Amino acid sequence: MNTPLNCQNALSLIAKLTNPDDLRKLVANARQQGATEVAAAAERRLYEVSPAARPGSLEFDVWRSIHALEGTLTNERGKTTRLSRARQKIGRDGELKTVADLVVSKPSEGFAMLVARDVPDLTFEALALRHPKCFSARVLDAARGRLVGIGFAYSG
Repeated sequence: MNTPLNCQNALSLIAKLTNPDDLRKLVANARQQGATEVAAAAERRLYEVSPAARPGSLEFDVWRSIHALEGTLTNERGKTTRLSRARQKIGRDGELKTVADLVVSKPSEGFAMLVARDVPDLTFEALALRHPKCFSARVLDAARGRLVGIGFAYSG
């Protein structure tokens, strides 16, 4: 039996947690008790600790976005969901080329899904703007234009 969740304590604890299993348990407990703010905060933290790459790197941000969308879709659908095509493209071409290719092409399904879930900061477009030295002016212009088009003002 779960004990009632103290939202303030849970929110302060979340920033300190680094174990993905602990965060998953906290998300499940918060959802069960209807503490949506705690569940959302714990999920965001889970997506920050899941990538194996160095925090702040392009690779870290790519995998944080992948894990975030996979986690959200898994929760919504009730079954494990993997972004197979994105993972395959990253495996073939690497994170940098994958982001650049997706940003300059028509909006991806992943972009639409992240925007619909109110996390445009996790899109590859926002990611490109966070790492401007990695991308060409063409990619950055496309990213900026797409985000402005949805009303998201990136202030990186």
